[in-house]
Amino acid sequence: MSSDFQISLPDEESMVAFGHQIAKASAGRGVIFLLGDLGMGKTTLSRGILRGFGHQGSVKSPTYTLVEPYEIDGQQVYHFDLYRLSDPEELEYLGIRDYFEGDALCLVEWPERGKGILPVADLVLTIELEGLGRKLSWVPQTSMGALMADNLLQAKR
Repeated sequence: MSSDFQISLPDEESMVAFGHQIAKASAGRGVIFLLGDLGMGKTTLSRGILRGFGHQGSVKSPTYTLVEPYEIDGQQVYHFDLYRLSDPEELEYLGIRDYFEGDALCLVEWPERGKGILPVADLVLTIELEGLGRKLSWVPQTSMGALMADNLLQAKR
């Protein structure tokens, strides 16, 4: 498994478009952690992923609710934002483990705040500033993640 997967994304439009590729690469299943400082585009990328499944409505960061569920043509996608989480144990009160069972795709912003409670991510995506755009890199952590990573590598060619 290579850990040197990356792509340069010059603007918001390319971030959303790459989100479509992530949707395809995931086949609507798995756990994806989204890492990056404030304002790097984690929610923008999530919007692109959701649009890749056909979601037409708005996509907002679930900073205060912690999770925003989406059902798109029978596909379950859960978008988590753990930025305001003060203790990982709070996730147990949400019934967090239920979200990660079955055939759903779970997108998790600020996963480090849920350390010890969250499952291992299939794919970890990191967004960093690169000039006026962003550099997005991804590292698989499971066999499902390796398949996603390979699919993304093919998509960027």
